[in-house]
Amino acid sequence: MPRTSLPPQLGDRFVVADAIAAEVSPARLRASDLDAPFHGVRVRGDAATPDAVAFDSFGRPRGEHEIEHLMRALAYGARSSEFEFASHITAAILWGWPLPLRLVSGRAIDIAVAEPRRLPRSRGVRGHQVVGKVSVVREPRTGLLVSDPATTWAMLGRILADPYDLIAAGDAAVRTWRVAEPQTTIQALETATRRGRRVGIGQLRAALPRIRTRSASRPETYCRLTLVDAGLPEPELNFEVFEGNVRLGAVDLAYPAHRVAIEYEGEHHLLDPAQWDYDIKRYERLAAAGWIVVRVTKTELFGSPREFVRRVREAIRSRA
Repeated sequence: MPRTSLPPQLGDRFVVADAIAAEVSPARLRASDLDAPFHGVRVRGDAATPDAVAFDSFGRPRGEHEIEHLMRALAYGARSSEFEFASHITAAILWGWPLPLRLVSGRAIDIAVAEPRRLPRSRGVRGHQVVGKVSVVREPRTGLLVSDPATTWAMLGRILADPYDLIAAGDAAVRTWRVAEPQTTIQALETATRRGRRVGIGQLRAALPRIRTRSASRPETYCRLTLVDAGLPEPELNFEVFEGNVRLGAVDLAYPAHRVAIEYEGEHHLLDPAQWDYDIKRYERLAAAGWIVVRVTKTELFGSPREFVRRVREAIRSRA
C-alpha cells in the first residue's frame, strides 16, 4: 500500500505538531521514510542537501562531517525557540571557518540561550547558557539564528586548544581577500573578547595581535605562524606578483625583497586538472622572472615543519 503524500507546505524538515495540524496521521509520522533526529522533529529521508550546507560562505565545498553536522542543526532549527541560537563549534561551521576534524566529527550541535533562560536539553544537543551580553543574528544562507562572528570567535577560546587553530578561525572571520566584505573586523573581535566572562581569555588575548586579514585558509595561517615562530620575518599574504605591467599571478605567501614565494599544495590542486595546469604555468612564469617557489604539502607542514622552515630559510639565504 503506497504511503500517503505529506503536505508540501511542511517542507523537508518539520515539527510533529505542524504535521498533526495538517491532518497527517501519527502512523504516517512513524514511517521509515522519515527520520527523527530530535524529539518532535521529522526529516524526509530524501531531503536534499541545500547549497548553503554543501558549500561554505567562501564558496568552498564542505567536508562530509561538516555537512552532517549542519543538517542536524537545520533539523533542530525546525523546533527551536526564538531564544535559542547556534553557538560555539556549530556557529563556527555555519560561518565557514576551518576547524580540526576531531572537533566536528560526531559532535552534538551547540545550541545556546542567554541567561537567565534555561539551557537547551535534548539528545544530540550540547546546551549552553551564555552569561552577559551576546549578539545574535540570522545567518543569511541557512536562515538559522546564530551568534554573530565576533561573539562566535570569542566562544572558541575555551575550545581550540592549539593557538594556531584559534588564529586560523580569526583569520577567516576578518578575511578581506577575494570576498565581497569581511564577516567581522579585528576591532569587533577585541570588543567581543572583553564582553562578559570569557573562559580562555588568555588564549584570545594572545591570538588577537596575530590575526591577519589576507589569509585565505588554515594551511596558509599555519605556514605564516610556523615561519614567524621559527625566527623568520613575517611573509606577505596572497601577494600579487607583477613583472613590469604584466601580472604573473598571486602567491600564498611571499618575501618580495628576496623574490621567494611559498605555495601550499592542497589536495584540490591535484584533483582539479584545470587548476593543476594553471599552477604549473604560473610557477614557470615566476621562475622565468627570477622567483624561487617553495612548495609545501600537508604532510610536511603538519608533520615535519622544521624541514619546511629549513627550505624557506635556505631560499632566502640564497638571495641575501
